[in-house]
Amino acid sequence: MGREARCTAHVGRKRATGTARLETDTLQFRGGDLRLSIPFKSMTKISAHDGTLDISYPEGKASLDLGTAAPKWADKIRNPPSRLQKLGVKPDWCASALGVDDEEFVAELEHAVAKLWIGRAAKDSDAIFYGVTKEAQLARLEKLKGSIKPNGAIWVIRPKGRPEISETAVMVAGKAAGLVDVKVVSLSATHTAEKFVIPLADRPR
Repeated sequence: MGREARCTAHVGRKRATGTARLETDTLQFRGGDLRLSIPFKSMTKISAHDGTLDISYPEGKASLDLGTAAPKWADKIRNPPSRLQKLGVKPDWCASALGVDDEEFVAELEHAVAKLWIGRAAKDSDAIFYGVTKEAQLARLEKLKGSIKPNGAIWVIRPKGRPEISETAVMVAGKAAGLVDVKVVSLSATHTAEKFVIPLADRPR
């Protein structure tokens, strides 16, 4: 999940209180009748002063009253972490990717880890990236759990805003497989990744 805060936004003569979010490459705000979705790459000026984040972009200027968080948000926008950094990918990993249609992401992953198995779950994977498009595919989580290291993870990658594979369905399936969800990452403009791990109490001592 991206950085999120309740705040007041000002755009022209409009003012609203709502929720601001930093996604992978976009600043979003939702509150009252004010809706913003500003790609980082379209921003022409970013500044933080006196608790206010000011953003200039082709359509105008937006100001968010974020308090002490304003400088941190400005830095995140100027220097956004890569999606591999957000996923915690390590160069010594042995990982697996199944059902992941994002070829660019798979290529990034292949160059970033020591070994990547594509199309199958290798035994003792540090991480398994499992792409799903419908709820029925979640039944495989229990079997995949047997292929990760005790401290490994399964990342369920699903399309955003699709009723046939909701966040609730993913969470329920993870719990049923004996896993706990610990993190959610916006993988791209179209996909979300949810991290599941084996509970500490269930790991071998």
